Amino acid sequence: MKKPNPFKYYKTSPEIIKLAVMYYVRFPLSLRNVEDILHERGIDICHETVRFWWNKFGTHFANGLKQRRSPYSHSNWRWHIDEVFVKINGQNHYLWRAVDHEGVVLDCFVSKRRDKKTALKFLKKLIKTYGNPNKIVTDKLASYGAALRDLGIKHLQETTQYANNLAENSHLHFRRRERGMNRFRSMHSLQKFVAIQATFQNHFNHQRHLEQRQHFKALRATSLNQWRQIAMA
Repeated sequence: MKKPNPFKYYKTSPEIIKLAVMYYVRFPLSLRNVEDILHERGIDICHETVRFWWNKFGTHFANGLKQRRSPYSHSNWRWHIDEVFVKINGQNHYLWRAVDHEGVVLDCFVSKRRDKKTALKFLKKLIKTYGNPNKIVTDKLASYGAALRDLGIKHLQETTQYANNLAENSHLHFRRRERGMNRFRSMHSLQKFVAIQATFQNHFNHQRHLEQRQHFKALRATSLNQWRQIAMA
């Protein structure tokens, strides 16, 4: 059965919609920045149109990228888990993030608290999706130890100083976006954005500092080709 065309009733080209969404999610640009960049290329749209497009098609594009990723693209050798404060309407919330030892974002989760119950919920979700890792690196927050103890995998935890820098550095992409977007207005919008951003980050991140130039260029070209195929599917 042929899939319905999500762009059927839009006058704008799917390529333009896709380009606007990629600019907004992948790079630390505001809605008005994207509007100005597209205007320079002869595309006259309003920044509110960009907002509508990313809300409408962001999840669609992210799912397309996930389908093109190998099921073995992540590693269970070592997980790094960390949480950061995020202000929503003046109140502190917490963004939990798990990455593997290669920097691939496994999952993101937004909560009002960072207690044992929330840590347990996040860890159960990770294990259900990816299975048990060989090691879990966290900070010294007591909620992690209590949750891992309930799961019977407390022996996998490592809390060595500086060992969790990988997870902390993974938050930098989000912090740059948070400033560009002037913070978030609700938990739902935050959860939606970080999930989509993580998928884009995984797809386009090839750790250029570790790869030889020619190999990096080949990986980048492959990622771009896969991205261009999404709107055609």
